[in-house]
Amino acid sequence: MTAPLFRVLITADAVGGVWQYSLDLALGLTQLGIQPIVAVLGPSPDESQREAAADIEGLKLIDTGLPLDWLSMDASATVRAGEAVAALAEEEGVDLVQLNMPALAAGALFRQPVVAVQHSCVASWWEAVKGSDLPQDFAWRTDLVRAGLKAASTVVTPSSAFAAVTQRLYNLPATPSTVYNGRTRLTVLEGASHDFAFTAGRLWDEGKNLRTLDQAAARLGIPVHAAGPIEGPNGAKVTLDHVHALGTIPDQEIGRWLSARPVFVSAALYEPFGLAVLEAASAGCPLILSDIPTFRELWDGVATFIPAHDAQAFALAIEDVVGDAFTREAMGKAAQERAARFTPDAMAAQMAAVYRRLLPIQAKPVLAARAAA
Repeated sequence: MTAPLFRVLITADAVGGVWQYSLDLALGLTQLGIQPIVAVLGPSPDESQREAAADIEGLKLIDTGLPLDWLSMDASATVRAGEAVAALAEEEGVDLVQLNMPALAAGALFRQPVVAVQHSCVASWWEAVKGSDLPQDFAWRTDLVRAGLKAASTVVTPSSAFAAVTQRLYNLPATPSTVYNGRTRLTVLEGASHDFAFTAGRLWDEGKNLRTLDQAAARLGIPVHAAGPIEGPNGAKVTLDHVHALGTIPDQEIGRWLSARPVFVSAALYEPFGLAVLEAASAGCPLILSDIPTFRELWDGVATFIPAHDAQAFALAIEDVVGDAFTREAMGKAAQERAARFTPDAMAAQMAAVYRRLLPIQAKPVLAARAAA
């Protein structure tokens, strides 16, 4: 096998969207001649997740057993986890480190350039969902994230809207760079559209606002199905009376649901990007989304936007799209065309450009020679 241009350690977790993001990024990086080493913190990947990682040639997966920053009981646990990741980077001899959990950089000494990718954080979540002062349990976590972001060589976010929020909340000297997430398209079969609504994600997360969708479902004559866990590792749980919860299902099964081209709906209060929306758009599903800055940035012109707490408006919008075959088809095609911008290859190419800017100047001729060879 050809020697990689360089090697990057990428932290991940197996709980939410960062897992899929990390695999899609790793796939794109390997095609650019960069070797990714994915270090998993928090709960171990399940068998299907391990199989998905094993399918990416050149990817090295390390299950660290270290705690996730947002599940740590105190600041010292997160600092120790960061120190362990720094030691792992040394042990693996990587050229760069990408921390998908910026708090890990708060108290650790990394000898390599560090790219902090801010996918989400408790401070921005609390502001969007609760709108009040941070509780003490969130305050120290926010302090760690602030320290980690300022210690990093550069900061990246998955949308410009979230970049602005991140700079404001953490008083950063510069606006983070934006690299849109990319997603490998799920296997979707051709067929007739079916009359139901669909959503997916961490259903237990209050930021996903499933209660509003549950209220909307009570007003509808068609079913609303939701894929994803209803209980989180932090004990959070959602009870659904009218939405049909499918539980956690594999990508292949989600692809089968999306093959029916349902109306995809999200009433999220907080979404720095929204991979589930991208999956649905890639499948050609019409989109009905909450009117939040991120969704406007990514899907303006190809989706219907509804005030996040207006259950009646969501129900009426779903009924209108389901009842109008022409509009439904046109919205689905428009969403699919927009989704074509957000690919793993595009994401990996942009992240590789970020990496290269951080590499020591003396390494760049070596990279050029390797690429030419």
